[in-house]
Amino acid sequence: MDIKKEYERWLVNATADADVAAELKTMDDTKIEDAFYRDLAFGTGGLRGVIGAGTNRMNVYTVAKASQGLADYLKKNFTEPSVTIGYDSRIKSDVFAKVAAGVFAANCVKVNIWPVLMPVPTVSFATRYLHTSAGVMVTASHNPSKYNGYKVYGADGCQITTEAAAEILAEIEKLDIFADVKTGDFEAGMANGSIQYIPDEVYTAFVEQVKSQSVLFGEEVNKDVAIVYSPLNGAGLKPVTRTLKEMGYSNITVVKEQEQPDGNFLTCPYPNPEIKEAMALGMEYAKKCNADLLLATDPDCDRVGIAVKNKAGEYELLTGNQTGMLLLDYICSQRVKHGKMPADPVMVKTIVTMDMGEQIATHYGLRTINVLTGFKFIGEQIGKLEEHGKADSYVFGFEESYGYLTGSYVRDKDGVDGAYMICEMFSYYATKGISLLDKLDELYKTYGYCLNTLHSYEFDGSAGFAKMQNIMQAFRGDIKEFGGKKIVKLLDYATGLGGLPKSDVLKFLLEDNCSIVVRPSGTEPKLKTYISVSAENKEAAEKVEREICKSAEEFLK
Repeated sequence: MDIKKEYERWLVNATADADVAAELKTMDDTKIEDAFYRDLAFGTGGLRGVIGAGTNRMNVYTVAKASQGLADYLKKNFTEPSVTIGYDSRIKSDVFAKVAAGVFAANCVKVNIWPVLMPVPTVSFATRYLHTSAGVMVTASHNPSKYNGYKVYGADGCQITTEAAAEILAEIEKLDIFADVKTGDFEAGMANGSIQYIPDEVYTAFVEQVKSQSVLFGEEVNKDVAIVYSPLNGAGLKPVTRTLKEMGYSNITVVKEQEQPDGNFLTCPYPNPEIKEAMALGMEYAKKCNADLLLATDPDCDRVGIAVKNKAGEYELLTGNQTGMLLLDYICSQRVKHGKMPADPVMVKTIVTMDMGEQIATHYGLRTINVLTGFKFIGEQIGKLEEHGKADSYVFGFEESYGYLTGSYVRDKDGVDGAYMICEMFSYYATKGISLLDKLDELYKTYGYCLNTLHSYEFDGSAGFAKMQNIMQAFRGDIKEFGGKKIVKLLDYATGLGGLPKSDVLKFLLEDNCSIVVRPSGTEPKLKTYISVSAENKEAAEKVEREICKSAEEFLK
């Protein structure tokens, strides 16, 4: 791509969107290069990038081009193509959703769009419920406010496969961003019926499915637990509070500053419940209200973070691994107790998620399926079970990045389901005088102490992209150990190990049941390392983890 020529073409043609037109006029050479050095990558996660002008940015033109490519793909594969569209609270999410709707309608693809912002899982749900050919969710999940994105779902409600993504990308790449995209007016589409709002009954059906995930099976618990909840200015407020209240959890205080949708995320610049800072305001509220449980969902409400009181009365954040293990153990123990465990029960987790999850699953007689990073691969496994008439065999799926799903009604992680099941689990144990931290200690005593940590390193722009590739190459060199722990085995998923799709992921199995995974993020300009350490106790594990981390960071310089 001739960067300068493409930039000049945008100056002439990209005049319909005032923000884009204004930004183009103020760009210097550095900004022009970063905005135009490539097309925004389209893959199994769809699109994700910084909002702004250029081919490497999220704007009405890149969204329209992706929608045209998807429309062309749908028309080739379906006789009466249709699509479900949802969006979250991010900057321009509603604008991008309506632009996409207009493109689909102009291409005779029937559009069903949520009338208000909704969580990611409701797009997966509505795609299945309404039997549409595909789903689109405008979101950048938990990224900072300057980002937005465009997730694509197949007719099964699961994020698209590698093959489908390649076919859609091939259609997108055929297009000229200005000459080949058919656009339509949203209001005109609503008037002629080519675009219609998804009826409220679909939302109610989703909430009912979430409520049906309960594993109390008639047992009574004290539901008057004091809950502080933050939707982190995202899409979770209505579905989460509605579900909890309908199930008897009415003692809820919502974090006021983070209650209403706001894509600027003023009180949580990184609106990710994995990050301590995002939970800080919720922790303050929990202290003020003397809450029993703090819950927070990310902007598109597919992740949940929690905090509970420790013995000293201080609030302690739990990791996604810890919460996932607690949920897995709770659900399995309840199913076994009540004779509700399915035949050939299955738990699905990602390769970077705590291996203790597999030990818990084995204890309860579950088969564990390990998949690549990304909940789409967990959704894909549920689909495979469904193909064999065994969707009920799926008991639980989780990933370390705070994503959980307890049923097969959707094919993506569900923060509404996660929030509800965490409340139920908390209440169940609280009724028996057991805290979640007590339960966690019990699991460590049973299966051995294990520490899992995640470290992210940012590499922005075209130079950063190239540097990440070089770093991954260096990790594939002749390395003998990390932090004094010898490498027992290297698993390079670039070759497509164990029937998994090829992926730029390395997992080093170290001595003493330790490991480190290295991979570039699929959605952000970041390189991530996941360190797992087994040790006698927390202190010993933290010491080993520090050494492994320090050793790995030598390759990032």
